[in-house]
Amino acid sequence: MQGVIYAQKDEQIEVEQSAEVFLDEYTDEFQENFFEALKQKGIQNYDRAANLLLKCKQLKPGDPAIDHELAKVYLLDKKYPSAQQYAIEALHSGPENYWFLNTLLSIIDRQGSAIETVQDRIPYGNKELKQNLVRIYFKTKRFQQALNVLNEMGTSDFKERYLQRINDSIHKPKTAGPAPVVEEETEEDVLSRRKSTIEEAIANNDFNAVESLSAEALEAYPLQPYFYYAQGWALNKQGRPKEAISILETGLDYLFDDQTLLKMIYAELAEAHKTLGNGSKANEYLSKIKSGL
Repeated sequence: MQGVIYAQKDEQIEVEQSAEVFLDEYTDEFQENFFEALKQKGIQNYDRAANLLLKCKQLKPGDPAIDHELAKVYLLDKKYPSAQQYAIEALHSGPENYWFLNTLLSIIDRQGSAIETVQDRIPYGNKELKQNLVRIYFKTKRFQQALNVLNEMGTSDFKERYLQRINDSIHKPKTAGPAPVVEEETEEDVLSRRKSTIEEAIANNDFNAVESLSAEALEAYPLQPYFYYAQGWALNKQGRPKEAISILETGLDYLFDDQTLLKMIYAELAEAHKTLGNGSKANEYLSKIKSGL
């Protein structure tokens, strides 16, 4: 969309000017195994990917991003019990994480089951987990299940907003005569408003708000690359670089003809790889920023 002012341009310039910092080559065993695992997953060599991720888990126990990657690999390989086990482990470590819950629900759905079968094995009482559950159910048009979860929650703006959204989705408005002429908000207006809200949160360094707002935006507009950028930015700022890389790389798949946003995503990918100690990969993205590729 033309005319959108991105809040992170100054940060992008700073990263470009600091490219020399990332020239060192790192050969850390964990990093080698992790990135090789992602490569093997990409070429559908799931057994190899899982074995490499299990090595990562031995080297760095308790990392929820590793558990999440294992869950996704086993899901792709249709090994649902193993996938479910690691998805639950990831969710225990990060109950507020939308993507951890989304993966677990995908695994449960593939088995023809329901969240109730694992409810006592996850931190179900977590407020943000329940909100994410409502978001996922609403996104997939499982309105009754979303209502069931909302009925377990106390009064809040979130609850009232989703009750209204569900009601609007289920019931068509009744008209007893000529409808009043109103100027409807266009999709472009909605996108612009969402972006402005997220940009304001970024400017205020409100990481949690950016993560939540971008997750909601992605539910409604999964093809909009800016929202993937915003989610990646928030994850980077919260010290979750592996999750940031996954989200940012997905955003690149939907990006066309927006060089400013492309460089912003590259800058965040460079930052994530720098945090992980993968200097060569960080430098690769910084080189793309400088060359304009």
